[in-house]
Amino acid sequence: MERLTNPDLIAIIDKRMLKSLLKTIAEIIYPATCNACKTKLKNKPTIDNFVCLECWQKAKRNLPPFCYRCGRHLNANNLTKNICPSCVKREHYFDRAFSPCVYEGIMKKLIYEFKYNNKDYLGLPLSKFMIDFIKEYSLPIELMDFIIPIPLHKSRLREREFNQAQLLSNYIAAEFKRIILPGALKRIRNTKSQTELSDKERLSNIRESFSVDDGHDMKNKNILLVDDVFTTGATTSEAAFTLKEAGANIVFVLTLAN
Repeated sequence: MERLTNPDLIAIIDKRMLKSLLKTIAEIIYPATCNACKTKLKNKPTIDNFVCLECWQKAKRNLPPFCYRCGRHLNANNLTKNICPSCVKREHYFDRAFSPCVYEGIMKKLIYEFKYNNKDYLGLPLSKFMIDFIKEYSLPIELMDFIIPIPLHKSRLREREFNQAQLLSNYIAAEFKRIILPGALKRIRNTKSQTELSDKERLSNIRESFSVDDGHDMKNKNILLVDDVFTTGATTSEAAFTLKEAGANIVFVLTLAN
């Protein structure tokens, strides 16, 4: 079974830290700017020298009460039902989903920079939102046997050079001393990007696109699936379905924003 132990995770994070250090040296010549508002960071309070404190504080947090399925904030009309209108209409195969932030404004800008502008170093500050959320709301991460990042298809991974979900998972696993299995779930179809698709098209596009690697035993295991954004839940639901078909017990989902 492919696993990353704590020493492996430390080595990965140390490598990232070295890369960040080299970037910092480069910024002595080319002054760093905030990855959200693009203003120069010199003499300004920052988060890891990547985001100005002002932008960091503007990131909209996802606040309770939460829908007990997708984790979105519930408005007053749905409080007694504990479920949002979207989840009433749609079946999800995961047990619960959680997100610390709302996918708009500053957070949307940072995630775009992270995913599409090759700024993998943003995984460190962005993971802090998720780690703090786990602690603040006492998510039962100690009951999770494995952390599994939503995988990219190998062709998409070659284009992007890194999987943003795995970077976030690395920091979460290191913080809470959990086992991460980056190779357990595989993307077996190179699907279209979900971004521009309708809800119905997303479900069709993602269907049967995952498989569990033969070398990983999921029977009766509790899994935390990690991804960057929860939109309709189509991707994480299909991944959870695949894991449960392989014998997984509870599947929780944690995304950076919804």
